[in-house]
Parts: sequence; C-alpha cells; structure tokens
Amino acid sequence: MEQYISEQFKVTFKPMANSGAVIEGERYRISFLTSRLIRLEYEENGCFEDHASQAFWYREQEVPALKIKETEDIIEASTEHLRLRYVKNQPFSVDTLSIELKYSCKIWRYGTEEGQNLKGTARTLDEVNGMLQLEKGLMSRDGYVIIDDSKSLVFNESGWLQPRTASGVDCYFFGYGTDFKGCLKDYAKVSGKTPLIPRFALGNWWSRYWRYSDEELLKLMTRFETEEIPLSVCIIDMDWHQVAIDPKYGSGWTGYSWNRDLFKNPTQFLKQLHDKKLKTSLNLHPADGIRGHEDCYEDVARFMGVNVEEEQPVQFDISNPKFMKAYFEKVHHPMEADGVDFWWIDWQQGQNSSMKGLDPLFFLNHLHYLDLGRDQSKRGFTFSRWPGLGGHRYPIGFSGDTIVTWESLQYQPYFTATAANVGYGWWSHDIGGHMQGLDDSELYARWVQYGVFSPINRLHTSSGIFNRREPWKHSHEAFKTAKQYLNLRHQLVPYLYSMAWRNEQEGLPLVTPLYYDHPHEQKAYDYKNEYYFGSELLVAPHLTKRSNVTNRSYTEVWLPSGEYFNFFTGEPYKGNNIYPMYGKLEEMPVFAKAGAIIPLAKHDDNSIENPAKMDILIFGKSQNSFNLYEDDGESRQYEQGAYAITTFAVDAKGNDLTFNILPVAGDVSVLPTQREYCLKFRGVSQEADIVVKINDEIIKAEASYDKVTSTLSVELPNYSYTDVVEVFITSEDLYGYHHDVNEAIINLVQESTIPMTDKQKFEPYFYGILDENLTINERMIRTLAMPIHEEVKQAVLSILLKAKMDDEK
Repeated sequence: MEQYISEQFKVTFKPMANSGAVIEGERYRISFLTSRLIRLEYEENGCFEDHASQAFWYREQEVPALKIKETEDIIEASTEHLRLRYVKNQPFSVDTLSIELKYSCKIWRYGTEEGQNLKGTARTLDEVNGMLQLEKGLMSRDGYVIIDDSKSLVFNESGWLQPRTASGVDCYFFGYGTDFKGCLKDYAKVSGKTPLIPRFALGNWWSRYWRYSDEELLKLMTRFETEEIPLSVCIIDMDWHQVAIDPKYGSGWTGYSWNRDLFKNPTQFLKQLHDKKLKTSLNLHPADGIRGHEDCYEDVARFMGVNVEEEQPVQFDISNPKFMKAYFEKVHHPMEADGVDFWWIDWQQGQNSSMKGLDPLFFLNHLHYLDLGRDQSKRGFTFSRWPGLGGHRYPIGFSGDTIVTWESLQYQPYFTATAANVGYGWWSHDIGGHMQGLDDSELYARWVQYGVFSPINRLHTSSGIFNRREPWKHSHEAFKTAKQYLNLRHQLVPYLYSMAWRNEQEGLPLVTPLYYDHPHEQKAYDYKNEYYFGSELLVAPHLTKRSNVTNRSYTEVWLPSGEYFNFFTGEPYKGNNIYPMYGKLEEMPVFAKAGAIIPLAKHDDNSIENPAKMDILIFGKSQNSFNLYEDDGESRQYEQGAYAITTFAVDAKGNDLTFNILPVAGDVSVLPTQREYCLKFRGVSQEADIVVKINDEIIKAEASYDKVTSTLSVELPNYSYTDVVEVFITSEDLYGYHHDVNEAIINLVQESTIPMTDKQKFEPYFYGILDENLTINERMIRTLAMPIHEEVKQAVLSILLKAKMDDEK
C-alpha cells in the first residue's frame, strides 16, 4: 500500500532521542528530552518503540546537562531542574522510580497522579449547556504532569499510522513547576509547532445550517456589505450537496455532489464569493464513503476496484492509503480546483476504524492539514474537532453544537483559555450558540463581543427560520453593538496575525490564562473568565444578563500588578486591585497593559490583506516593543523568509513619552507599495507638546485630540519602510485623565429603572451627591445614607471609589 501514500504525507520525523540523553538497560530506557521533560519506557522484552507517536514527533533534541551516578542496582540522574532515581531493570512502581523537582523539593513516585492538574480541553462542546469535564493538561499546580503515551499509534517510515509493536510502559514526565510558558515551548519542540494559520481565518466568518441557494447566499453577502459589516469567510453547510437521495444509497448526511437545484454553477458561484474577497469552505460528513449517486463515484469505484455496474459502495476507510488517495485526488482536489478554499471536517461518527486504536478524527485532521498544504501556494489548514494531544498541529478547532444560553457563553472564555494547556490555541465557537435555548438580542450581542476577543469569530446557528445571527435582525441596540465590534475584529487583524506568528515561533497561543503570567497569585486561578488576549491586552467579558434595575451588566474584574488602561476610553486603572465593572450593552471590559502597542487596520471592505493605512494604538506609562509580522497571508513562502517585521517601541518615563518605528526588516515585497500611519496615543491629556522626527529631521505632522477616548492622534506624513521614526510627547501632566464623575452618575441613574422620586434624591438640593463642592468622601457617605435600591447604590459607589483612586495617584 505504500505506493498510494502521497509525498505530502511523508513527514520528516526525528523520533530518536540523542544517544547522549538516553540511559538504557535490558528492560528500561530513560530519555532526557529537555532538562524538565523525560520519556520513561519499560519493556519486559527489551524492544522499545522508536517511531514517532501521534503526539511526540521530535524526540531528537539538544542534550541537556546531565549528571549520572550509577551503582550495580541504582541509577541517579540529574538535570538542572530534576533528579531521577530508578532501581535498574525493575518494573516501574512507587518503590522503584521517583523524580524530584529540585527547586521545590517535591517528589513524584511512579503511579501517583497529580492532584491539581489545570486541565486541557475536550473533543467537542456538542449539546453542552454550560460546563463539561475536560481532559488532562500538560500543567499542574503540583509542578509535574505525567502523560501516558503507551496506547497511542505510531507513524511508520512512509508517514502512515500503524499499531505499536511495543506493549509496555511509555510515558512522559513534564516537570515544569510554575513555568507554564516554558512547558508549552518545550512541548512544541518535541510535539511540533502550531503552524501559522492563513490571515483570512482571523476576520469574521459567516456560517449557518440553512438550505441556501447560490442567489440567496450571495444576496446575504451583499447585505453585509451594504450594512458595512466586514466578513472574510463564508461557510456553506451540508446542504451544498445532494441530501434528498434515493433511500437505496442510505442517508444523505454524507455527500460530495453539488445540489444543482440550489447551486446551478458552483464554479461561478465560488468565484463570485472570491470576488467579494471571501474565502469559503464546504461541510463534510465523510463516514458513509462514496456511493453510487455521487458525480465522482465511477472514477473512485474503478480506482478502488469495486463493481461499478452494481453500484457497490466504496466504504470510508481512513486507514487504507489507497482509499485516501482516491478520497483526496478524485473527490476533493477537483472541487478545490473549482474554488473551495478549505474543508469543514464535521466528523461525529465515533472513535473506531478498521485499524485498532485509530480514531478517524485524528487522522482526518492530520491528512487534511498536510494535503491542503501540499504545495507552496497554500498553507495546511483544517476546521475540525479536537482529536487529542498533537491536535495543535492542525488548526483550527470546531467546538461543536452548543445550546443557546447564558451558561454556554459563560463557560467559553474559561474553556478557550484552558485549551492553551495542551497548546491548542485556535478554537472556533458557534458565536451566538447553535441550537435550542433562548433567542435573545442581549445574549447575541454579548456573544459577539466575546467572539471578537476570541481566537476565531464565526457567527453560526442551526436551521430554523427563527434562528437569527444576522446583526440587523436583532434589536437596534444589539445591531449597533454587533456592528461596532465586528468592524473592530477586522481592525485587529494585524495584531492577531502577529500573535499567530508568535504562536508558531514560541508555542504561546493568542488566548492564555492569567496564571501563565502570575503563577503565584491565587486570584489568577480564581478569575477563570479573564484571560490575556495576546501580549498586550487583558479581557474580562460581560457574561451575564443586564440587571433589571441598573440596566447594566456586572462583572467583577481582577487586574494583576502593574498599570492598565481601558482599551476603549483610555481610563487608567491600577493593578493588584479588584474592580466592579458595570457595563451598558456596547461596553466591554478590555484592558491594555501600560506600554501596550496595538496595530490596527483601516479597510472599507472585506479586505484582510496587509493594509495600506494603519492606526497604531499606543499606551504609555511603561517601556515595551511590538513586532508587527506580515507576509502574503496564505502561501508557505514565509517558510523561505518571505515576510517582513516592523518593530514599534515605546518608552515612557514620568510625563515624557517616546515612540519609535524602526526600519522594516525582511522582505518588503509582501507589503503595500506605500503605507500611511496614524499614531494614536490613548490615555494621555490634550495639553501635550509633540515633536516628530523622521531620519533625525524634525517634520510637521498633523495632530488632533478626541476627548471621548482620551486619544492624541498624530498623522505621519511621507513615511517609507526604510525610515527611522521618532515621536516625542511631553506634558506637565501627561496622564491627567479627567473623570467626569457627575456625568457618569447621571447616566447611570438616568438609565436605571427606579422611581423618579429616588432619582431626584441625587440632586444638589437633596442628598447632594452631584454637588461638586463636596469631597469624594462626603459624597460616598451621603450615597451610603440614601434610601435607594441597593444595586444603584453599589454602582454609584463604584464610580466614586474609582474617582477617589484616580485622585490618589
């Protein structure tokens, strides 16, 4: 069967650890892959597994510094971080094998499970309403994790999966303590990188389980354009193919032939989507194989040698290289030539196949990823469910059919961030939820907000005329909010794509839990729905329904040590504090770290390519740099160096701020011919002096100020990619944020659903909360004394307390 295995599937593995890192005896083999990652094997027959397994491909790593003490019976081996002790040739047990974490003095003994595993992810959220049990992750508060790889399959020399010959113990000890980022970095070295996803994946996706015709779907895409809501991907669910087939062929769930009643000219239709700057994908349920009604049946059947005249079905067999050659070359490649950009692998048919131990989902993801990237013109890319460890190599993930409830939304931030613990950083959720539950405009808007600040933002729902994901079908307030945030998503693409590059280079996903940066802070584990969104932002989305009293959502936010700014308004926040955040529907708690730099695109259509016009959002109070990564967005040419990096740097000391743009490094041919920058310094005062230098020459630059967002904008004239740009900003009080306390209180009380007599208690002639002649403390005391609804009282106190904190800076 080897002759049927195409070249794109023949991965170059490095499965054998360096000999200098291996301690081996008659029945044991211990491989120190890094100073904190050890492979432990025990085989009674002494025949060890030398092939790459599903999760571990590159065991050949640099040999860590290793000290070995050996007697006739005992081996002691130490790295910088770990000390292993083993009784030679004895079966692994509590008494024969132990590993000490040298810096914490914790000792693991074989057979004991860690008690505080931080979890990983799950195969799917199908039919989940709220929480579910997650699989084990690579990190634990115990400081170590054991991964048992004994039952996984292995890749043979041709790149095809096969059962193991070894049947003993094969496990991996991860002893990283609280260095969670270091754990991920080493895991990526040994398992394989998370590859760079195509740029289009980071825009807004449209998807709906609906029996669209070509005309209806194109009309819908035009409506998005008319509403000025950008999209980058249009998914076509299963009704693209024939579903109502002759019962003699079985179910119409699997299909590969276009429904010509709905799509009269598929090639032309796909071109029309491309003309709108949209990529597209077709839904696949491949379990039923290729049957007699399919357009491709005769070609596939003759290749496979089945009886064409009797319409003998060609069974789906993921383990058979000959079938998979026909599956790709005779079924999928022709449709890709017609314009299909990638495939939605909607596998729901279990974990068994003709090869014992082979879960079809894992191999479907593996083969589809490699096949789509079979030449340099496209990158490998899948859209499928989580297949287990090693699945991070096949982005992106489809999380399945969730129930439309607040509980489902409330679980997704934790679920997504925790998936980083197995390196899985590209989950795509059904934004808005999939089925059942409650159709509610407020829930929809909050879900869209979360989607914009999640790895992949894909609007989706089940069939049914009352299932609505089109923003304009919701309340006017929800429509405005969704439109605002969906536009923001496309503006964020340069930032997101740079984080995708970071993910490939450093193994660090876009979304990570707070404890990655604050492992010794208990609150970093307690505030499960907060997360870092790339290197610059912290997000704590509103996930609850608005109060019927204040008409605002409430979220308690913990900000770690440091200084922060409200991403949208520039309002300053001191870290190591807990804040009560009350939000109107259009508001979302997103915070920029001090010194944050966020590159934003300026497009007026569905464009996703490297922008000719950009805003660079800059926050002061600290020193920082940011590398803007750009390439052609789709091909594999970046692997040969076809990419460019622009470095931005900010240095803020006291009331002085300096911002630099360095000359572009790399291949500028991937960039627009010219680029215009608008530098937006957010969270600074209006009274600031500005000096702009290009190549050491002072130049005149237009500046403006927006009070609503506390943003000083500087238009950079005549910029070229070889320039050195320096911007100097200074002021007597550079971060003098004006918090209009009365305006905030009036807005809150005005919009609260309380009696007018209670609202009037805030006026100066009554309790005087709005009397600016009073101190903040006096206004707080009077608020406490007011006989009004407790929710309103607490919300007003939060405004006054925040103002007091700002005054105490």
